[in-house]
Amino acid sequence: MKFFETSKYYSFKKSTYITLRWIGIIGQLIAVNFVYLFLNPGFDHITSNLVILLGILSNLYLIFIYKKTQLSDRSAFIFLLIDILQLGVLLYLSGGITNPFVIFILIPSVFSSSNLSLRTNTLLVILTIIIVVFLTFNYQDLPINLNSDFHNNHYFYYSIPISLIIALVFLNYFAMTFGTQSRLRKEALGKMEEVMAKEHELLSLGGQAAAAAHSLGTPLSTITIIAHDLMKQFKGQKDLEKDIELLNSQVERCNEILKRLTLNPVEEDEFIDKDINIRDYLHEIISSFKEISKKEFVFNFDQDSNPKKISKSIEIVYGLRNFIGNANKFAKNSIFINLISDSEFTELTVEDDGNGYPRDILSKIGEPYLKSNYSKDKSKEGLGLGLFIGKTLLEKNFASVNCRNSKTRSGAEVIIRWKNKELFNI
Repeated sequence: MKFFETSKYYSFKKSTYITLRWIGIIGQLIAVNFVYLFLNPGFDHITSNLVILLGILSNLYLIFIYKKTQLSDRSAFIFLLIDILQLGVLLYLSGGITNPFVIFILIPSVFSSSNLSLRTNTLLVILTIIIVVFLTFNYQDLPINLNSDFHNNHYFYYSIPISLIIALVFLNYFAMTFGTQSRLRKEALGKMEEVMAKEHELLSLGGQAAAAAHSLGTPLSTITIIAHDLMKQFKGQKDLEKDIELLNSQVERCNEILKRLTLNPVEEDEFIDKDINIRDYLHEIISSFKEISKKEFVFNFDQDSNPKKISKSIEIVYGLRNFIGNANKFAKNSIFINLISDSEFTELTVEDDGNGYPRDILSKIGEPYLKSNYSKDKSKEGLGLGLFIGKTLLEKNFASVNCRNSKTRSGAEVIIRWKNKELFNI
């Protein structure tokens, strides 16, 4: 199973559910026995307490027998079904929908909607609706006779089950929607953390490679000099000459490998490991893309821009790289980067000459897992994770990020803006 595939499995925490059930059970015991002791001694409290006992036993089963810390979708359905049926029986014994506590019949299915699958939630909603309809026409009278007052106005009486059903559907819809969005954001944030961890690892490896190249340069040069001396000394001895030539070729190969490692674009330690101004940050990032891209990068900046240095921040670097990399990916020929910085604000604009953001996702830019229905190039279409990660990282570091289609060119435009007092204190 893939690392992030677990987000597709529905479950919720057992300890939280048990606590909520204890609260409900205690409330039921207090209500039933208060009515029997103080309001109506003839109330059938024995049957009601036996029904509540079912909830107590099922909770004890969860605590002492069910060993898993998370309730699976199937297990949760069974226990929530018990909750709905138990509450339905209690309401049947105490006035049906005229009971003021009838609203609590909605809680189990609403609770499940943000945690469990659509199929499970749909079954619980249907069951709840059936019980509400049943309690509208079948129930025992309230302990204090208020039922005749309700029936005097049929409009009012029948509005109760209708309002309960509407509230049930409405609350479940919104809980399912927000629950799905929450799961997607958690998954995307998890991927972002994985990417950042990998970036830290790459940077660390890059630093080690640079150190290795620097340290190995002298001994490799010494080996080369000695190999040349040996070649002169054993000139004419073909077997030894072949070995010495092989030695020379392997030294050259080592030099080439170390050279490639030190030129690798992901190894940005030289500018991440020191405090520099935002203009130099951008110069280094743009240079890394120029090495791997044939497109034109046009970098304009104010000559009098604020020269103040900012602390090293891998999050800012990675966020900027994401947006510049995105522009490079979708640009036809050119990427335009403009930097303006004065005493109060620093503003960076990244534009490209591509097709721009599709109109159906423009208002949702920055959310993860976006797919457009109007994308002109499906081969370049992603899931919006790059924009999500870049936006999240920069906003975490006090930037405001505005993504839109360019007003002067055909492509997309990203405006990143900081207050200097926040940027320089990162």
